[in-house]
Amino acid sequence: YQWKKTVGPVDERELIINRWNTEFAHRSTPDYFQSFGLGFYEYFQLAEDLGAEPLPILSCGMACQFNTGEVVPIDQLDPYIQDALDLIEFANGPADQGWGKLRAEMGHPAPFHLKMLGVGNEQWGEQYVERYKVFAGILREKHPEIRLVTGSGPFNRGEWFDYLWGEMRKEKADLVDEHYYAPPEWFLRNAARYDDYDRNGPKVFAGEYAAHGPQGDDPSSRNTWLSALTEAAFMTGLERNADVVQMASYAPLFAHVEAWQWRPDLIWFDNLNVVGTPNYYVQKLFSTNKGDRVAPMLENGAAVSGQDSLYAGAVMDRAKGELIFKVVNTSSQAMPVEISLKSGRFTGKSAVLQTLASDDLTLYNSIENPLAIYPEKSELRVDGNRIPMQAPPRSLSVIRVKTGK
Repeated sequence: YQWKKTVGPVDERELIINRWNTEFAHRSTPDYFQSFGLGFYEYFQLAEDLGAEPLPILSCGMACQFNTGEVVPIDQLDPYIQDALDLIEFANGPADQGWGKLRAEMGHPAPFHLKMLGVGNEQWGEQYVERYKVFAGILREKHPEIRLVTGSGPFNRGEWFDYLWGEMRKEKADLVDEHYYAPPEWFLRNAARYDDYDRNGPKVFAGEYAAHGPQGDDPSSRNTWLSALTEAAFMTGLERNADVVQMASYAPLFAHVEAWQWRPDLIWFDNLNVVGTPNYYVQKLFSTNKGDRVAPMLENGAAVSGQDSLYAGAVMDRAKGELIFKVVNTSSQAMPVEISLKSGRFTGKSAVLQTLASDDLTLYNSIENPLAIYPEKSELRVDGNRIPMQAPPRSLSVIRVKTGK
């Protein structure tokens, strides 16, 4: 986006046609426009209110390569680079000068403390690398405190993906943004994707991902339990490799039940109701039980990543003195699971268990039935340093247990 057109008085912001206005022949949306009632200023406010870190993505001088593929000549990139510098000033600069003064006039004299900036989105090829180098050279010189996020293209593997990763290692990019929209089976096969990633290179931002389940008559039907369950299995691998995968975000976020274009989407709504999908509840269970340190969780010396249809991981919440286990069972049968500590003991006699499960992989939540699948809370018995349990068929189980601080 041209961020400067999204700030200032709301009623003076320029109305534009959305990029996806006529993109899909099967779902034409000629009235898909953007008024920027939520512009970059409001985006920064939202991040602040949520306690989240904003990550604005700016143009690197390349149009979408799936469309026109236009590029700005290298010697004409200055306005684009200046936009990036000015955005940093708008977010972080003094309230009495430059773009920081506009931020203050809009009602936020304190800085937003922007820490990250993305250069381009889903670009690929040599032209992207050339432009990124120019951006990075200037941004790192003037703002070494800002972490730069670069892309790996729209593909999760292949020649261009490998090429970009190689180039971004050379450039010492801070984070590389990977995207994957794929069938549910892909997410199971790739649960160990990051186990062997280079620990010394750029970190990973899993910036867009979703399992695309089978089509159905209802627009929200692609957000099936099958798609959510396989995402949960995959996410155990993201969490296990948190030293490499530093950020992850499901996409897209919202869809109106009568005005959607792309699916799946995390949250569906109409003018009166909001529905969390099974995928939403998977994300919620992971995000509210994320811990602050990864704990090795092994079976016969190996990470639990598909053996007997089980996927699992563990993290510590040191502030609360708890271990958090996530166990995903993708089989149609209940699986006996015993969690045991190699040393030490659990301090409580019971553990808190949250379970998201259904035998019906086609199940989804809708306006009419918003809680068709929903987490249930119960307790598990703790026996010394052991927690015996039955992982229900096709389930995500999250267990929290006290271990002492």
